[in-house]
Amino acid sequence: MSATTAETEPFVHPALFYRGDREYLDGTVPFIREGLKAEEPVAVAVPARNLALIRAELGEDAAGVHFIDMEKAGRNPGRIIPAVLWAFTDLHPGRRVRVVGEPIWPDRSPTEYVACLQHEALINLAFSGRDVTILCPYDADGLDAEIIAHAEETHPVVVDGTGTRASTGYAPERVIRDCGGALPEPPDAEVLAFGADDLWRVRAFAVRYADRAGLAGERLEDLRLIASELAANSLEHGGGSGTARIWTEGPRVVFDVSDTGHIADPLAGRRPAGSHQRGSRGLLVTNLLGDLVRVHTERGRTTVRVYFDVS
Repeated sequence: MSATTAETEPFVHPALFYRGDREYLDGTVPFIREGLKAEEPVAVAVPARNLALIRAELGEDAAGVHFIDMEKAGRNPGRIIPAVLWAFTDLHPGRRVRVVGEPIWPDRSPTEYVACLQHEALINLAFSGRDVTILCPYDADGLDAEIIAHAEETHPVVVDGTGTRASTGYAPERVIRDCGGALPEPPDAEVLAFGADDLWRVRAFAVRYADRAGLAGERLEDLRLIASELAANSLEHGGGSGTARIWTEGPRVVFDVSDTGHIADPLAGRRPAGSHQRGSRGLLVTNLLGDLVRVHTERGRTTVRVYFDVS
């Protein structure tokens, strides 16, 4: 198996469907070595077990590769584009870059998976026109058939045991729209309506609950900052007021803010923030610090929801 660079579009985004370790290595290692031979910067951002497999198979060639543990760097799928993919590609302006990126693995929860699917669709928008190839492995044995089918919708090219082919259902715009649908209502949330001059109330509200739920130290401070940033976005861009909610879901503290604004840019919070982007800096901070972030936005309504793991 191999993935090749397209002749017309500089950005190439193939999905690799593999079964077992041998197919995984046969699909990724030649792709990596081809990039090294062409003197292209190469990054491998995959779960820790697969990092070890690739590193061992590469042998001495591993020294030329930038390795990233996706289980840590991509814990929140909303962090992958700004903190993994753009962070690496922007280090090499004017050069073609190769990345093996595996954001989806069998242990992902259903809530995380929706964010992963949205991320895979947004990659096509984020890197269109750029000299980048991002190869995304999918474990065809370990993942549900529905997830493999979704990969056809977010990748224009598919690589499997039979070779390389065009995707049969490529539709990233539809995926982006569907993944941004209304979020489930929390069962037992504490609620705070806020307005101007209430930022301190939002911070205190979030921290007080999260502290009782077991969030501590640096993670508690991250939540404090996110609460402040999201509430400030509502005051400035979301109609001058908003509603904060906080609750627990299993081992997680969940906090969200809703207002009457609308986020028009689907990449807001996933690239360097511009002054014209509605709430982009606050969303970027939220993506970088949260363990999972979901956003629902429509005309007259936006909800940003952030999850924190309590360890």
